[in-house]
Formats: sequence, C-alpha cells, structure tokens
Amino acid sequence: MATSPLFPGFDGLMSLSRREGVDIRPTLLRVLTDLYVQADAHSADEARQFVELSSRLIDEVDDATRAAVRARLAVYPATPAAVLRKLGLKAQNPDQRLPLAREIDASPPVPPPVKPPPSEAQLRMQSNLSMQPKDAAEINDMFRRASARERALILHDLKDTPLRASARIPTARAARAIETLEMAAFAADVENFALELGEALILPSRIATEVVNDPGGEPLACAMKAVDMPSPVFQRVLLFLKPEFGHSVATVYRLSRLYDRLSERSALIMLAAWRGSTMAVTRAKYRATLYDDERHRARTTPAQTRPAAQPPGTGVVPREGSQG
Repeated sequence: MATSPLFPGFDGLMSLSRREGVDIRPTLLRVLTDLYVQADAHSADEARQFVELSSRLIDEVDDATRAAVRARLAVYPATPAAVLRKLGLKAQNPDQRLPLAREIDASPPVPPPVKPPPSEAQLRMQSNLSMQPKDAAEINDMFRRASARERALILHDLKDTPLRASARIPTARAARAIETLEMAAFAADVENFALELGEALILPSRIATEVVNDPGGEPLACAMKAVDMPSPVFQRVLLFLKPEFGHSVATVYRLSRLYDRLSERSALIMLAAWRGSTMAVTRAKYRATLYDDERHRARTTPAQTRPAAQPPGTGVVPREGSQG
C-alpha cells in the first residue's frame, strides 16, 4: 500500500505495531481517528484510506480503545458508512442529527473483573520496549511532515505508548545547559544554541540544528522539555532566540501552551526517536562497505615477481676510497 498523504509515515508505524512485544495499535487508532475528525469534510480518496487503515485496527484493539473511538466517530457527521457498520452504529439520515447505536439488551452484561493497577515493576517492564533505528526514522519523518495540530496530537498520544524513552539528563548537566541556552538565546546566537543543545542531549550537530531551525517550533519545545527547562525560561527563549518566533504573539502563545501540556515522557520518547534515526542514517551510509564482508575478508595481494638474472659482474658496485 502506498503511503497516504493524509497520514504520512503511517505504514511504517503499522510495521512497528506488528513487531513482537510492541503493541501500539490502540495509540495508532486513536491518532488516526483524531486526525480524521479534525476536518469538516474529506474527499473520496481520503475516506477510502481512512476505512482501509481503521478497519485493520478496530478488530485488534482493546474494548476501552474501541469504545473511545466509537464515541468519537458517533458524533462526527462525515464518518464513512463502512466504519459505522464496523462499530455497530447506524448511518445518519436527514431526520436524525446523530447516528444511533444498537439497542442495549434488557439484561445488563456481566461486568468484567476489575484488574488491579499495574505495579511499579510492571510499568518499568512495559516502558522497556526500545525502537529499532528504522522505526525511529519513520516516527521522526512522520512528525517532521505533520502540521502543527497533528504534531500536538502525536505528542499527546506518545505518553501512552509502551516505547522506551531516553534517560533523563542529569540534573547538574541540565542546569548548566539551561543557563547556557538562555544566554545564547538572549544574544540571538542560534549556532551556539544548537551546539550546546546537541552536547546536552547527545545529538549530532545536524539533528540539533534541525531541531532549532524547525519552522513550527514543536521539536524545540520537546528538546527544552527534555532538559527540564522551566516554562518562563522557555518563553524568554522563544522571544529572543529567533525573530520569526518573537515577532509573532500567536506563535509564542501556541508554543507556550503546548509546552505547559507536554509531558516529559513524550519529550524523552522524541529524543529517543532522534537518536535512533541518527543510527539509521549511519547504517545506511556504511552499508556498502559492510556488505558481503565474509566473502571479501581475505584481501588479494599483488603477485611478487622474481628479479631477472643478471650477467656476472654487472651487480658488483666498485668501492671508492683508498686502494689497499
């Protein structure tokens, strides 16, 4: 299936959801639904893509996720009929404002047994599923090409995924980084700001520069949340670092509000995706050198030729000096 222009990078995330031990299909279905209901209307191609993607996930998610998606699509007037039938909803007609669900049986179903809350050890185990470099590159590429509203939804849903986040930056190192970053922002020194950011987050200079120069500003908010920068300091960074941010009141307000709602776990998962995408680029760069290494392990050496025989006396070098 070709990658959908409405949902960029979704096929790569679908392959990640099918990987053993990693089940982010509930999160994928929630993100897909949130992105679809943002628009008032969709083209026939977009509706077809939504039906194809969501149908593969509705039967594979838990009851809580299915119920949340069903409630969201029940009040959306442009929900495709195939998805309504999949969720057990009736199609909308002119006499009814909202689609109706199936009638509830007279006898209430037996409530499922209440599961105890997961222990701290179980939470640590669930958060120990690392991303492969290829999957990290897919997530990073999808986030880079998404709009501002889609980025906010992705960051909101990342905190519920079982993916392992990067470790927190040590407190002393984060404090030094915050002070240096704030001074660089006051001086509008974008180059030194990106250099200090890359050293604090252990990122290559190329990735750090892309984070700082992103026109939307959401990667910058994730990076500052990863170093635990206070919200007032982040607002000062927005005002002084780049003119395109500081001169737009709407942009400063939007990013400040996003920063206040952004969780530390989502920011650290994005940091893990940046680091993993760097590994994917490095592997692709040196793949030709490492391919078929066993066959060419033995290096060929040029054949040594024996010097030709010389006539007697031609190889004698006369000695200079006193005659004995």
